[in-house]
Amino acid sequence: MVGGIYTLRLREGDTLPDVARHYGLGHEDIVRANPGIDTWVPLAGSRILLPMRHVVPDASREGLVLNLANMRLFYFPPASHGPFVYTFSVGIGREGWETPTGVYSIAEKKVNPTWIPPASILKEHEEQGDPLPRVVPPGPDNPLGDYALRLSNPSYLIHGTNKPYGVGMQVSHGCVRLYPEDIHSLFSRIEPGAKVRIVDQAYLAAWDSGELYLEAHPPPEGQEAHAAQMKERLLARLREDAKQHDVTIDWARVDEIVRRQDGVPAPILVNSPGFEAMVGSAPAVAHPGRFYGQPVPRPLNADDWSIAVASFDEETEARRVAAVLNHQGPPIPARPVSNGEVYEVIAGPFEDRQEVEAVAERIRRDFEFDAEPVAPETGDFSTRR
Repeated sequence: MVGGIYTLRLREGDTLPDVARHYGLGHEDIVRANPGIDTWVPLAGSRILLPMRHVVPDASREGLVLNLANMRLFYFPPASHGPFVYTFSVGIGREGWETPTGVYSIAEKKVNPTWIPPASILKEHEEQGDPLPRVVPPGPDNPLGDYALRLSNPSYLIHGTNKPYGVGMQVSHGCVRLYPEDIHSLFSRIEPGAKVRIVDQAYLAAWDSGELYLEAHPPPEGQEAHAAQMKERLLARLREDAKQHDVTIDWARVDEIVRRQDGVPAPILVNSPGFEAMVGSAPAVAHPGRFYGQPVPRPLNADDWSIAVASFDEETEARRVAAVLNHQGPPIPARPVSNGEVYEVIAGPFEDRQEVEAVAERIRRDFEFDAEPVAPETGDFSTRR
């Protein structure tokens, strides 16, 4: 087991995705560990859990080990570099485009990769009314980001992304996405030929300081039947461990952890600290003031091109929509403004009519809002907040 668990007090304007990225967690990591906390508009002062403790998958500890169940990549550098393990949150393939398990190797490293979408993806985007070019050069619109590692199965890559807030989710066409800063770190360390083992282990157990911990995750979409088999193997292994170490397992705790499936390792021996006690004693980290990569829209003036996205009676809903837009990839700068009667979500500033119309169409397609472009000098934001 590596890492630890910590807590953080949120401030006004924080979002869980910003917290997750800052601390190397994925979207599902932070959301599952904090049930009841609004993802996009959490209450200021809320105490949240940072689930930064992870059980290493049961696999050979060399090169890269990716566990699909918890969407986490572990890198074991050569022994000559010291007894380290680096771990990164990742995004993986969604249902119908699953990332395959198996043993592969790094075949090629590429800086500023060009993306050539396969015919299947071109067809999918065409059917969605979002046609893709046949060749996507390096740049902000390239979904591979700035670095790519091609596997020995050439259909799959480990790469960066221009949509960092999809890390920690099942959203790709099978490739493995890392935060831009994480792929940069990994790219500089890994070499061609390194082994890549992709496993699917929803239930993980480990000993640490005399305590036996259990970590449970929901199975990937469409693999619920496989999860039942994994659970049976888990229970058999725990019974063997208990006998070998002459300890007594609290099976009610095991059932609770498997039911909760929040990815937080918790002790399962009789008389071990309970989950609430463990969380209650977790050390607090100081708020960084601003999270790494946190989007901050530029000021919007009346002489800027902008988009009137939608209007809401409740400020919270307007703030939520603005936060979601700010965390798109590429981001759509947005903020809620009040005209004294309703709360509007205004996106911008944009450079020209061409950009504003392209973004407005994107908002209509992806979010089904009216998204009306606002020309310079026709919008007055000076009295709004």
